[in-house]
Amino acid sequence: MTQQPLTLYLAAPRGFCAGVDRAIKIVEMALQKWGAPVYVRHEIVHNKFVVDGLRDKGAVFVEELEDCPTDRPVIFSAHGVPKAVPAEAARREMIYVDATCPLVSKVHIEAARHAENGLQMIMIGHAGHPETIGTMGQLPEGDVLLVETVEDVARVEVRDPDRLAFVTQTTLSVDDTAGIVAALQVRFPAIVGPHKEDICYATTNRQEAVKAMAPDCDALLVVGAPNSSNSQRLVEVGRRAGCAYSQLVMRAGDIDWRALDGIRSVGITAGASAPEVLINEVIDAFRARYDVTVQMVETAQENVEFKVPRVLRVPA
Repeated sequence: MTQQPLTLYLAAPRGFCAGVDRAIKIVEMALQKWGAPVYVRHEIVHNKFVVDGLRDKGAVFVEELEDCPTDRPVIFSAHGVPKAVPAEAARREMIYVDATCPLVSKVHIEAARHAENGLQMIMIGHAGHPETIGTMGQLPEGDVLLVETVEDVARVEVRDPDRLAFVTQTTLSVDDTAGIVAALQVRFPAIVGPHKEDICYATTNRQEAVKAMAPDCDALLVVGAPNSSNSQRLVEVGRRAGCAYSQLVMRAGDIDWRALDGIRSVGITAGASAPEVLINEVIDAFRARYDVTVQMVETAQENVEFKVPRVLRVPA
């Protein structure tokens, strides 16, 4: 029986970004340097496959610092933490390594600088996301106002409309955020924005690749985790760009093959914390069922690399 032909459009860039790569490397190097167990506060990155792999090597994932013993190293996740967390680790005389993505740290520094200049901060982000909690936690409680939508902008109550600045979560939809920023600028003309956009290069690049291929796809699969903000945004971007059937899958086993019956083209991309092995697993699953032709859709090339903290580069 001959297999039905299928074109797979493969997004480039896709998958791991430099911040995720660095965070995983930090856990692996910490295990090499100090041995197991090494504690990690929150999932190092939002991907079950990655987290399970590190757990098998001796990483212990906890939600709060109080869940860690003081005699073992602790690593803070790539999403960033409130200022109170490293302060408490120092008070408890713990060895700690901060795996916060440098592009998230840039937003933290920005927020602190604006606050020092007497500006009240507004953050565009998702309530409850660890990156939002970490960024808002750089300043005293109540000093950062959170807006998630254009509607929130109309409701937000500020101290002084002429003394405001805004920052954003790094993993948002570029288009959604532009709408919220525009609403802020209309309501508060004096509001100060970031020198350079806070949404990171990797989020932007992955969304651009999806926009380029979505109109040619009968279906779009985003390999990623349900709690991964940037992965969820890729699904939304795909739907808006013309591919109504855009779905998140954690692994090949999550693909709904019945929903794909009769399709001729599928786009595949992956969130910034999804490893290439899972993308290949999905491609192999299609090859097993269809006569596959792979077409690369490349919209950018990435050569960003972030150094790991110095404590891991020097011998124990």
